[in-house]
Amino acid sequence: MSFIQSLLLKSRETLAIYWLLVKITVPISLLTEVLSRLGVVEAVAPAFGPVMNAVGLPPELGLAWLTAMLVGVWGAVPLLFTLVPMSELSTADVTVFSALVLFAHGLPLEQKIIQKAGPGMVATTMLRILGGFIYAFILHRGFQMTGWLSSSVAPAWVPGAATPDWSIYLLGLAETMIMMLVVLLLLSWSLEVLKVTGVLGVMMKGIEPLLRLAGIKGEAGHLTAIGLFLGISYGAGLLIREARSGIIAPRQIFLSCVFMGFAHSIIEDTLLMVSLGADIYSTLIGRVVFAIGATAALALVLAAISDRAFFSRLFRSQPEGV
Repeated sequence: MSFIQSLLLKSRETLAIYWLLVKITVPISLLTEVLSRLGVVEAVAPAFGPVMNAVGLPPELGLAWLTAMLVGVWGAVPLLFTLVPMSELSTADVTVFSALVLFAHGLPLEQKIIQKAGPGMVATTMLRILGGFIYAFILHRGFQMTGWLSSSVAPAWVPGAATPDWSIYLLGLAETMIMMLVVLLLLSWSLEVLKVTGVLGVMMKGIEPLLRLAGIKGEAGHLTAIGLFLGISYGAGLLIREARSGIIAPRQIFLSCVFMGFAHSIIEDTLLMVSLGADIYSTLIGRVVFAIGATAALALVLAAISDRAFFSRLFRSQPEGV
């Protein structure tokens, strides 16, 4: 098969995956936006008060975290300084809150995409929420004992709290979907070019040791790296294609999805939280280190379990060929 034929084949496969992502993204995005505007999220938020107290945050921020889990990072950002006055928050508080949001956000959408790659939605969703809480708790206790970052938060940007009109929201959603198609095609073509030229192999040698620590190897490592830098929609989106081809083992798919759940879109999301006053070392380096350690620990636990015994239960709807 020539290089051009290979690109055309990958393009058709990518378009099929993109259509699948559209069928997931559009309905779930609209549903969560409607629930948010109807006040359903606000009504449920008080139940998260105890969780906020456990990590040293005002209970009012439970609404912001719940909004993040359902709508996404950008859903929580306008609420942060609206629910709690800036003067009452320290840099440590914003950093701990950022940890919760960075681990668990946009769950209906992102976890549905991960489910299409193979792993069951409930298991990976609970791991993200639990992982976020544990990391936030570790940060809280560390800040509490050392007094580090106890000064008042000084954000570089304070977002407005206005909810956009439906026309503006729908236009933004359409632009997002178009951009997703462009990025997916460019990623797919770029990966083929990098594979053929051998550049991908060189690039992966740099990040491979870190991913190997987390138990992620081979082709799964390439796609996990994409998710790490660009987000789950792209990393897991391409993982769906490879999972269906049977190239990647179920165990590797699961570990890749878990790692991406803990640490993904580390450039864009981290910069956003840092602009709100969060500590960059905790939200970037600490988050990646935690993701590696937690995924590695999970890999060790699963090492003693056979694929057939564990993944036949975990993978609620296995992709073809896996």
